[in-house]
Amino acid sequence: MPLYLQYYFWLILISVGVGLLERLYPRHRGQPVLRPEWDQDLFWLLFNTHFVSWMLAVAGVHLVVWLNAAFLHLGWLQLDALRLLAEWPWLAQFAVCFVVKDFIEYQVHRMLHAVPWLWRFHQLHHSSERLDWLAAFRGHWVEIVIHKLVAYVPLVILGVDDRVIFAVVALQTLLHELTHANLPWGWGPLGYIFNSPRLHAWHHDVALHGRHGQNFSISLSLWDWLFGTAYLPADRAAPERLGFDTLEAYPRGIWARLWAPLRPSRPEAAKPPEVPRPSGGSN
Repeated sequence: MPLYLQYYFWLILISVGVGLLERLYPRHRGQPVLRPEWDQDLFWLLFNTHFVSWMLAVAGVHLVVWLNAAFLHLGWLQLDALRLLAEWPWLAQFAVCFVVKDFIEYQVHRMLHAVPWLWRFHQLHHSSERLDWLAAFRGHWVEIVIHKLVAYVPLVILGVDDRVIFAVVALQTLLHELTHANLPWGWGPLGYIFNSPRLHAWHHDVALHGRHGQNFSISLSLWDWLFGTAYLPADRAAPERLGFDTLEAYPRGIWARLWAPLRPSRPEAAKPPEVPRPSGGSN
């Protein structure tokens, strides 16, 4: 079976499983399956899934091939010489790929909140006013291209096997859905290593608890705890409101939201949110 068909098999299996968990152990009881904008998020699911990540990984392979040819023509060191992981065992490749890719994506995610023109694209993901597994897929196509190419090209250059990258994509699809799911779990002590629904819900809080936000980790919360961007209050289970402070003025339609970051705007409108961390905040 082609890898792209295998991906959709895993996507359906993971989505059904996480959806059932939400019905059994909801954080917000009574949140309907067909909540507002569920149909829009279904659009993002069909066209924004981590399958796009896989396609961008393939694009990264072709980019490296093209750069190799260009470097050969110029007499420079070819990128093939940097395939340091190509002969490593599958499990070792998987571990390195998962950790390195997640660290790169954590840093890119911080930039999406801190750099004004990047925040304009990332706003779409934060336009969700309710979280569940389906909300995980809401995101602007430009953001996905930037985010994933930056993450995948170094791994392709290092010679990571495409089956290893596929396995990482499948695992991160599961973790991505879980962290956005309507679930109350924090994973206990493992929450200091792996991102969780409880931790990530605070990333979507309207109120900011750091200079540009908090809890930027994708799969491994380890980065937030190491770099001081974690926020997890002990006295509250979940944020009161999700989104961002100008959400009321944000477009509601799919195409309007895709076009919004590309429209000229006043400099202050493009500025990412910036609020000092409260002195009494808990990390």
